[in-house]
Amino acid sequence: MATQQTGTTRRRRPAFTQAQSAEQRTRHPAVALAMALPCAVLLVLLFGGWEQMAKQAEALAELIGR
Repeated sequence: MATQQTGTTRRRRPAFTQAQSAEQRTRHPAVALAMALPCAVLLVLLFGGWEQMAKQAEALAELIGR
């Protein structure tokens, strides 16, 4: 049988899961959009994703019934 550890040993959470202090404010959602949108546009242009996105939107519209 496996031994079980007893006591009050606590593991430290990674930094990205720890609660932020009052001094650290989160970014506004528009900042995240401004950071991600240029990357998304670049990927669409590089890999020709526009046609695929149009096909997916058309298929979804047909599924919804419009």
